[in-house]
Amino acid sequence: MKNKGVVSVLAFAVLSLISCQQPSDSGVKVREVRNIILLIGDGMGLPAVYAAMTVSPTPLNLERCSYVGLAKTFSLTSYITDSAAGGTALSSGKKTKNGILGQDTLGNKFKSILEIAEEHGFATGLVATSTITHATPASFISHQAKRGSYEDIALDFLKTDIDIFIGGGTSDFIGRSDGQNLLDSLKIRGYEVDTTLESILASDASKLAGFTAPDANPFKSQGRGNMLPLSAQKAIDVLSKNPKGFFLMIEGSQIDWAAHANDQPNLIEETLDFDKTIGAALDFAQIDGHTLVVVTADHETGGVTITGGDLSKHQTVLRFSTNGHTAVMVPVYAFGPGAEKFSGIYDNTAIFEKMVELFGF
Repeated sequence: MKNKGVVSVLAFAVLSLISCQQPSDSGVKVREVRNIILLIGDGMGLPAVYAAMTVSPTPLNLERCSYVGLAKTFSLTSYITDSAAGGTALSSGKKTKNGILGQDTLGNKFKSILEIAEEHGFATGLVATSTITHATPASFISHQAKRGSYEDIALDFLKTDIDIFIGGGTSDFIGRSDGQNLLDSLKIRGYEVDTTLESILASDASKLAGFTAPDANPFKSQGRGNMLPLSAQKAIDVLSKNPKGFFLMIEGSQIDWAAHANDQPNLIEETLDFDKTIGAALDFAQIDGHTLVVVTADHETGGVTITGGDLSKHQTVLRFSTNGHTAVMVPVYAFGPGAEKFSGIYDNTAIFEKMVELFGF
């Protein structure tokens, strides 16, 4: 009887081990979440995504995500959010008034997931095609009453231990109204400061401040090239060296700008460029096995509708109802361990809560 009992225990242990090794629906082995890559397509609604799907000759990387949800985007005092309040909800799980970054209307600061990750010894990073001081990236690292206080936001970068950030915005760090040279201040704090994409990609520094333009980068159609997917891959390479794990936010900033301009060609091209960047994150997560990838938007822009098209010819016709933001819910796509938690309909603040829970903070 003892031998039978031992055999039964061993059989159960083996079966349990095998079941733990089974891949999830997303094709990734089920393990704890050690890394999170959050990708935000600024202004990216479902019509922009489907328009990109229609035009693309191959399936989008987004279609690799097995779990899809919808997020409500209203801000503290407005049915229609802006990027500052929307970014703050995603970064801190707190609602605030439009135009405010990382704090409430009284100036009480909200701690962002990037700051929490730093406190736990995780590596952290930000990548954007806009200036790095623009509303969405700033909402993860800054606490300001006005989103347009770009020079003050740049100073906030010196108050954190972020490992890598890449984007435009050199002019907010030098040539400032206060006369400070924050690039020198970054160097004193141990950062390698690079001001071309080529030098950023060639760097072997563990702390890197990468500036790809004096102000915002241009549209991809106007010469930005593969700046976003290449910068995202560089950030992943740097951050993945931390054995504890990392948090990385990547923004496809100019989907929003094209939608504000009611510019169909650039809206689709920026969405496709963002999807290429999503592919880099998903490829890493697929191999790594303990990386969660979450893709969403801070709001929809343009009131985009699809009024015609031809799938066989990869053509689509878009119409815009506004040159501003709208209140419609935005999609949330997830891949990797814990991805199933992002199914359903919920407030945008819940994305922060889910990430914190999965990190185990």
